[in-house]
Amino acid sequence: MRANYRMQRLFIDAGLAEGEPVEASKEQFHYLANVLRMAEGDAVLVFNGRDGEWRAELSFPTRKRLLLTPTEETRPQPAPSDLHYLFAPLKVGRLDYLVQKAVEMGAGLLQPVMTQHVQGKINSNERLEANVVEAAEQCGILSIPRVAPPRKLEDLLADWPRERRIVFCDEGHGSQNPLPALAAITERKLALLVGPEGGFSDEERTLLRSLDFVTPIPLGPRILRADTAAVAAMAVIQAAIGDWT
Repeated sequence: MRANYRMQRLFIDAGLAEGEPVEASKEQFHYLANVLRMAEGDAVLVFNGRDGEWRAELSFPTRKRLLLTPTEETRPQPAPSDLHYLFAPLKVGRLDYLVQKAVEMGAGLLQPVMTQHVQGKINSNERLEANVVEAAEQCGILSIPRVAPPRKLEDLLADWPRERRIVFCDEGHGSQNPLPALAAITERKLALLVGPEGGFSDEERTLLRSLDFVTPIPLGPRILRADTAAVAAMAVIQAAIGDWT
């Protein structure tokens, strides 16, 4: 069932069930009541990443409180995506874009990875999680990807589960076409690794290429920015061996 893009959608961090009201946060109250000027009896779509999507009616028990009461399930909760997205943090504006697009493209887990040439940093996951929720609200996504704490690349690889294959974007790959390498992958559990703006170091590329659970792929003949490469790689993987097939 396709999402309804004509109605306002809100992420609610609470259980959702028919007839059980949930109180809106202060930010949601301000947005719905003061910005959108919604009134008693108006409806929005709400979801929590667990209980599907619901049509919910607004009610104002006091001037400063807003209740959202689910009245009808509009979409059932789908199975979460199992694609893990591993990325080197970028500078703030481009990192926001990267996270939002990863959510739109079907990432199930977002794992920041600290590499030798990384230029961005993550002081906390709160901003990443806020971008995840915003992207899900805007794009009709019901499953909220989990955001993992940052890890160094070598530490992540040292205890990586071997049944999940890592596809990494290798700017030094000898060819330009990623499809033959992707077609040879038989595992269903996948992770995509995209490097920093400065690319992977020679030591990192040597390490990645030495691991039997890692598949390097090129991304065509053009030089791509890291955030562009991330979107391109997600699209190629989803189209070739992911949930687009």
